[in-house]
This record gives sequence, C-alpha cells and structure tokens, in this order.
Amino acid sequence: MITTDFATGSPCWLDLGAPDVAATARFYGAVFGWEFEPFSAEDAQYGFFKLDGKVVGGVGPLTEEGARSAWMIYFRTPDAAATAEAVRRAGGTVRVEPMDADGEGRMAQFTDPQGGQFAVWQPGGFAGVDVVDAPGALSWTELYTTDAAAAKEFYGSLFDWQTQDMDLPGGGGTYSLITPSGLPPERMHGGLMQLPSEALALNGGRPYWHPVFGTTDCDATVAKVTAHGGTVQMGPEDAEGVGRLAVCVDPSGADFVVLAPAEG
Repeated sequence: MITTDFATGSPCWLDLGAPDVAATARFYGAVFGWEFEPFSAEDAQYGFFKLDGKVVGGVGPLTEEGARSAWMIYFRTPDAAATAEAVRRAGGTVRVEPMDADGEGRMAQFTDPQGGQFAVWQPGGFAGVDVVDAPGALSWTELYTTDAAAAKEFYGSLFDWQTQDMDLPGGGGTYSLITPSGLPPERMHGGLMQLPSEALALNGGRPYWHPVFGTTDCDATVAKVTAHGGTVQMGPEDAEGVGRLAVCVDPSGADFVVLAPAEG
C-alpha cells in the first residue's frame, strides 16, 4: 500500500491541471469532501486540496498549450537533476526542467518513450501529501501503456522498481504490480497494464497515468460523480481480491479511479 513514509520511486504528490480551478474544486468537494485552500492570498488559482485539514493533492490552471486536463503523479527522487539525465538516457523527454518550488523542494516533469507523462519530487521542506490509503485520498497509481515491457524497462532504469506480473481473470490480460526498490510486497504502490492505442482514446491513443482514490462506498461515490457533471468509463464492478471500483472522468476530462477496498 501507499504510505507517507515516502521511499525513492514511491508516489508522494499529485496535482491536477484544470481549465477552471473554481469549478474543479467544487466538483471534487462534492465527490470527496475536499476543501480548496489557495497557496497564497496573492494567487487564488493555485492551491491545495485538503480533507479534514490534511493535504491530499494540489490543483492549478492548465499551463501547456493544447494540454488536456489530467492528474500528474510525482514520484520521490533524491536528485531531480540526476533523474532528468536518466530520463534522457533512457529515451524519454524532459518536459519541465528541474526547478525549485518556492524553497519546498525541486520538481521536474517528463514523458516516457511511449508518451506517458509523469513527474518527480525532490523534497526539501515539503515531503508530499499528508494522508494516503484512506477514503478520499490516494490509494494506488496506475499506468495504461501501449508497451508494458518497454515501460517496465524504462521506469526500472529510473527508480529500480520491482514488478510482479499477474493474470487478470477472464483472460483480461496481464497486470504488473509495482513496489519501490528493496521494499516488501505490502508496500506495492501501483500497477501498469498494456492496452491497445484505441483503448486509450481519452489521451489520443497515448499512455497515461491516473490516480486511484479510496472510498467506503464505490456506488455512492460514483453517484456523486455523475450528479455533479462527471462521467463513468467503467463500472462500478467488483474485482476479486481488490474491491469494488469504477473508472471516472471529471467534467473537464481528467480521469481517476474510485475504489472501495475488499475487506480482509
């Protein structure tokens, strides 16, 4: 599971680029009970999402021309500049060069060789989200990719992730579980799955990462999603040994998953 004892290569932060920050904050507030808190009084467009006073993510306006609204997942690194060089050597692209973030740390954003976008965070005064693996908080990360073998090789070269393949029921393909280097299986933080480009229409056929947020009642959360202008791509449905889940899209087109974990 994801914890706030962030290890190298583990997800530690996520933020959302939105075309209308105020409307997006209202949507997630209605779905998960999040409150929006601006980073500063001078700039109300960038801010934290908080749940019961604890930071669960961030949000700000879209900054790239032609970009779709999407969640960006940040993985912990001890050295953002070194990771950027490793991305280049492995055939990826540095989209945002390593930069200071108001003295709280350093960040950089990348694109993997297949087209999936992700980021890294080198902590300074700010380690990352305050709460994970709980209702309304990040509980898993997931990559849909067009080439699972290439993705495992690329991300393995950056973070030395451990992966374990499992067959999905009903001939649904192979799902690769991801664990930070050197940590036990209970610290698994995500997975990746190969899909054909036509199944990735949400991102123009290119791979993409998305977050999974916990909930105590998947169906009730999905009802809130649709009641407030979002849509459902898949589910709700039961996944054996995992729980009840649904793939959702917010009103601006950003996708996320809601999961009520299986008991036991």
